[in-house]
Amino acid sequence: MSTEAFFTKIRTYTDLSAKAELAWSSLLRSRQYSKEESFIRAGDIPTSFAFVVEGLLCQHYVGREGDMIIKHFFPENRIAASVSASLLGEPSLFTVTAIENSTVLEYEFAAFKSLVTDFPDVAAFYISYMERHWIIEKEPGEIAFRHDDAMQRYVDFIRREPDLHRRLKQHHVAAWLGITPESLSRLRRTIAITRPDRR
Repeated sequence: MSTEAFFTKIRTYTDLSAKAELAWSSLLRSRQYSKEESFIRAGDIPTSFAFVVEGLLCQHYVGREGDMIIKHFFPENRIAASVSASLLGEPSLFTVTAIENSTVLEYEFAAFKSLVTDFPDVAAFYISYMERHWIIEKEPGEIAFRHDDAMQRYVDFIRREPDLHRRLKQHHVAAWLGITPESLSRLRRTIAITRPDRR
């Protein structure tokens, strides 16, 4: 499989030398996941990251009442992982599952960390990736989840991810918002009333 999309995404964080790209490319393995198949299971120690070439994955866990709660979605050009568990070498608290038939490029985290040591440009990518997704994006998202109501979070999600919103099933959006599908239906009706089609 071509790795062009993968390295195009990596270069949005930092430039890579040809030598670093070749070394990283040697770690990549193409794999297909069927809908509902798990990439990472809660309780397992994850060893791989997966770049989504085609399809859609989500990171989720089971809530106190036995309901599914979705933490993240991973559409094309995103890297799916259970990062904390991989870093600590501990069992994942989350499951990562394909919610569409998906093709990914996987690489072993331990082998990647060796590249971080050997190549300064790969280390620069790693720092930039962690800063963007674990500080710049994560903190505002956590604050919004605690302080914004479901309606505001839903409207913000539609604005930020319109293409992803159109692809998702209603129960997946509800599980991400932390509400029931019935509550989501009420939100949608409210939006339809307050934002009529102006065409």
